[in-house]
Amino acid sequence: MEEIRTWVYLRCKDFRDYQFKMVETSLFYNTLVCLPTGLGKTFIATNVILNYYRWFPQGKIFFLAPTKPLVTQQITAVSSIAQIAPTDFIELTGEQSGKRRRVYYKERRIFFMTPQTLENDLDEGRFDASELVCIIYDEAHRALGNYSYCKIAASLDTLSNGFRVVALTATPGNAVENIQEVISNLKIAKIEMRDESDPDVRPFIHTKRVEKVVIKATY
Repeated sequence: MEEIRTWVYLRCKDFRDYQFKMVETSLFYNTLVCLPTGLGKTFIATNVILNYYRWFPQGKIFFLAPTKPLVTQQITAVSSIAQIAPTDFIELTGEQSGKRRRVYYKERRIFFMTPQTLENDLDEGRFDASELVCIIYDEAHRALGNYSYCKIAASLDTLSNGFRVVALTATPGNAVENIQEVISNLKIAKIEMRDESDPDVRPFIHTKRVEKVVIKATY
């Protein structure tokens, strides 16, 4: 396949070396992307989605987020810059019938939803996991214990033929044990982490003004 020999990178208004490096890693390894809010985690995920969309014309791609408003926010952001036909995107919710979602899984290629919806559809056999080529976990620090991300990852590990994982978070956690659990649960191979102190990120940090407001308690 000619397309898989090359990969493309979307250009936004400014080129950021750290984003480019994170995209490159995420394309070829299951990657945990740790980046403060507002520095382009969704842009990084969009580049990965675009390339797997090109490389695997029949493949299915999932973008999971923990709440419906966040799901809507992410499909709006990704579809606005991905240079992919709008008809290949769809937001799936539990409000749609299981029968309807089964049809959408055959007709569309890029799915945005909460993990609970996908967990249910995997349990009910509505989606053929062998078609999966890439999955994005937003707010990936939630992948602990019995959270749906963990159950989905375990199910896909037995049902799928192999796929790329990109996990996004601004707050990977303070406890080493929790971070390791996220890495193990989501089958992460590489970690790409930056914070406000990193030299390649510092030029893009917005200045913060903190104003202390004291509110008198009323009883």
